[in-house]
Amino acid sequence: MPIQPIRYFGDPVLTTPATPVTTFDKELRTLVADLIETMQDAPGAGLAAPQIGVSLRVFVWDVDEAVGHLINPSLDLGDELQEGEEGCLSFPELRYSTPRAMRAVAKGFNMHGEPITVDGTEFLARALQHETDHLDGILFIDKLSAQDRKLAMKEIRESDWFGEASSAGGLPTLKISPHATRGLGF
Repeated sequence: MPIQPIRYFGDPVLTTPATPVTTFDKELRTLVADLIETMQDAPGAGLAAPQIGVSLRVFVWDVDEAVGHLINPSLDLGDELQEGEEGCLSFPELRYSTPRAMRAVAKGFNMHGEPITVDGTEFLARALQHETDHLDGILFIDKLSAQDRKLAMKEIRESDWFGEASSAGGLPTLKISPHATRGLGF
């Protein structure tokens, strides 16, 4: 399976809710294999389909030597919280303390359409929440305190990778409307 390029912050696919999977076929199995290979090559602990430009509700993880995948997940979170450093392959080298639930129970399907439940605590719970957030168009920097988010945005703007989404064609092209907008748009 080929390793796919990872989309960086600034690409609209990362902030757009993903579409539920309705067809469990060979293409879906190929997507899961591509996600796993790309995640392990990066290396990372998880990767969601939107991070490689595929807006489907699919993610993979590699935590504690266990590799898994989940399709169309829903989460039930425990009440106890954990603080811990978190990063993301779509934000290279950016790591911040991020609050998450200590326990997460994820329900969804495997690549063959069979229902599965994953019960995670600590790091696996963090990964399940982080990747499910990606499918909802939520980024880990959205979970930061106002002060940390401001620091993160400064670090992002100063990074070497920032702006690659636009140079790779990831940002939408603005078009001027041929119709009269009366000053309300382009």
